[in-house]
Amino acid sequence: MARTGSCGSGTLLSHRNIKLDSFLKRNTERTVYEQIRAYEPCVVISETVNKVYMHVVMSDECVYITEYPPRTLTEACSFRRVRDIELVNDLPDFLHGKDRELCQHIRITYITDKPAARSRDWLRRERRVGLPPAASSSRRPSHCPTITHTVEGYPGQRIPGERGTQPKRPSTRSASCPDPETLGLLRVPHPPTQPPSTEPSPTGSPTAPLSPSDHRLNVPDTGQVPRGIGSVLSRLLRRDDESSGEEREAELHLYAVSHTSRLYLHLQSLWNSFIIRSTLLLDPLYRRKCSSGSSPGRRLPAISWERTAHLFGQLSSELLQEGISVESLYMLLQELRTAAHRNVALRRLFWRSSEVCVFLVQTLEESLHGCKSLSRVYTADQLLLSTLTVQTLAVMFRETEGEPARLNLLSAKKGDLASRMLLALICDAELQTRNQRTLADCELQALLAEYLDAACSLLFELLLLGHEASRCSSADNFLSVGWILGVLQPHPRLLSFIGYQAQQVVLVLSDLQESFLSPVQSVLLFQRCRLLLACLQYNSHLAQHLRSHFREEFRYSVKLSCAEEKLPPHYPISQPTLRLVEQILTLILH
Repeated sequence: MARTGSCGSGTLLSHRNIKLDSFLKRNTERTVYEQIRAYEPCVVISETVNKVYMHVVMSDECVYITEYPPRTLTEACSFRRVRDIELVNDLPDFLHGKDRELCQHIRITYITDKPAARSRDWLRRERRVGLPPAASSSRRPSHCPTITHTVEGYPGQRIPGERGTQPKRPSTRSASCPDPETLGLLRVPHPPTQPPSTEPSPTGSPTAPLSPSDHRLNVPDTGQVPRGIGSVLSRLLRRDDESSGEEREAELHLYAVSHTSRLYLHLQSLWNSFIIRSTLLLDPLYRRKCSSGSSPGRRLPAISWERTAHLFGQLSSELLQEGISVESLYMLLQELRTAAHRNVALRRLFWRSSEVCVFLVQTLEESLHGCKSLSRVYTADQLLLSTLTVQTLAVMFRETEGEPARLNLLSAKKGDLASRMLLALICDAELQTRNQRTLADCELQALLAEYLDAACSLLFELLLLGHEASRCSSADNFLSVGWILGVLQPHPRLLSFIGYQAQQVVLVLSDLQESFLSPVQSVLLFQRCRLLLACLQYNSHLAQHLRSHFREEFRYSVKLSCAEEKLPPHYPISQPTLRLVEQILTLILH
């Protein structure tokens, strides 16, 4: 779990649940266990679970749920099928007082090809009420107090009238909490009117190892189908669904019940990492970077923490030696970047070894800004080294969201290192040369474009860090999106840099380019859209600049239909990118 084992790599969680972690280690295959990044308790509502207090377990690939205390592990949804993860601005009616106001409701919309679960009394099904819209960025704090009104599986007192028969609910029921009839629960671990059983399932051992493909609850099916005509029609309807095999949208609702909940942040972060990584893995060159030659598309076998630390220590000492030549520095950075692509443990070590990060920021400052002549002319060597440095820094952010050393390093001394990194990566997007028609100038322009792409990717990673801080209640975590853009605003080249990123979005989505976007191009478009959206939402100066300089270009050149044609539907990043384009168009044009 990147994590807590003998490798000593530390855990993503500030408060580790030893019992749950032990259960996961015993009952999952090693490949599944090693991908688990976080877990957190919450109230779950899905097509098979109705207001049950459970643990949500998050891995690189999937969202799982397990009972409280854990007995079985069930895949709730795969990140590959997720279409949206959002906060819902509502007041769940099974909570009271401040708990009801502060509870964090997360809605995960995903695609499934499984037939919808039917209501026990399907003839009395009511039309489902639509859920409220997602909360704005300022609506919800990232924390929520402990639940005061208990639900199934929650360790505490039940409210009067919950045992035996359920009290009749008022018609003004919260839309975020559908009643059991609208949920249509056919398979539940226990009848919804009774407390959850703590006995193991008679049909299977709860301690049997679970393979990645074993996603079923290891419990008996207690759902009862009405006899007579209702039973016949229910079977016919279910048979039609199963035979059609058509995909449909489903929803998983999670209600965070902890004062220090980071559930939404973990989900967003892991989903972003998944769609970027899985899209890039469609590119053969990227697959070769992240895999061994004998098994294309697969990660290298994990090596021990001690071995990784030893190799990283050797590489660090070579990088930090006095008088290192530019050629040696370039080769060592290439080695570091390649190793970081393949080994998440190395990325964690990078943040724990502050000297290397500081050295890279200093290298970027000197190579891109410190050594420029008064005429502001870039050289090929400057651009090549700067690009490699920025790419290496960007890789180090991937899948290290839960590493405490990362936040501690970037926020130390009031964000001094983060400020230096931000200001160092911004440069003039216009190449300053005497004659831009020569071959050498064209080559420099290509190198500058490559650097600007890399700089956008690194700024995207920093903005993800800012989004996490924006939703964190800790006063010490000030690295918000607004703070990041505020640091950049005085930079004399910022408008040129942001303008270039906006122009590239327009160019890629215009009719001038008719071909499909490659996986790498699609990820870069996604990152640029996230950057532009942050500028529009969090900085009035940058928002005004984008509206005044690019409104007409976005109005006449950027069309959602064109974007849909350019983004292949099998890319995991396509649908999230289309939603970003739609949001940008709304904010720029209206």
